[in-house]
Amino acid sequence: MRKIFLFILIIVATTLVASWLIPVAYGQTNGDTEQADVYVEAAPPETAPTASFFGNAIGEVTAGDLFYINAISSPADMSLNLHITNSGELIHYLRYLILKVAVYVEDADGQWQKITSQDGIVLPDTYITMQNSPVTFILPGLARYKVTIESGSYHSLPFPSDNGFAPLFYLDVKPV
Repeated sequence: MRKIFLFILIIVATTLVASWLIPVAYGQTNGDTEQADVYVEAAPPETAPTASFFGNAIGEVTAGDLFYINAISSPADMSLNLHITNSGELIHYLRYLILKVAVYVEDADGQWQKITSQDGIVLPDTYITMQNSPVTFILPGLARYKVTIESGSYHSLPFPSDNGFAPLFYLDVKPV
């Protein structure tokens, strides 16, 4: 009976001290007149990827949207650079953070399809970590896109339960 009570107490305590990953996302275009018709919008928090960070644990990141890009009125190709801007803070809490990044394009029916190369082949998986930020995608204009985190994993260090932290994302869009 004592072991069951202790087990339940541990489960309740870990769920209470967990911090939730709600990434903060912000983006911009560089203001060139060539890119004036490209708009970047951060995804709302309810569609963002999530994770529960516990001290000294290994866990998963669930899928979610980071950014929406509207380039319907811009025929120019563009370079998307996705950054994690607070890696210096995250290294105090995480041994590693690996996130699978994907870009989707909206088709004529309003459905999201994974981007492909010009010959129709789906692009290889792209991962962003605290060490390899930024990751870059080259995309054609005249379309709507969304940048997402499809999955991920982390290994956290021991840390006090009152520290809330999350990766901060930045998307830079430039003409090619």
